[in-house]
Amino acid sequence: MKLKVEGMSCNHCVNAVTRALGAVPGVDRVVEVNLERGEAVIEGSADVAQLVAAVEEEGFKAELQG
Repeated sequence: MKLKVEGMSCNHCVNAVTRALGAVPGVDRVVEVNLERGEAVIEGSADVAQLVAAVEEEGFKAELQG
């Protein structure tokens, strides 16, 4: 599953998003959080709303990417 993540500007941001997504129940693996493309790729059966909420709690905007 792929999320569009807005607001990341540095590697600290990438690490924060990676940790937040990894803590969501149902996430098997955070494959990649890419600063340049502004996206995160996750494997597992996590609820999209919980993934978005976890990213937004870190101060970034997220949405499911088509």
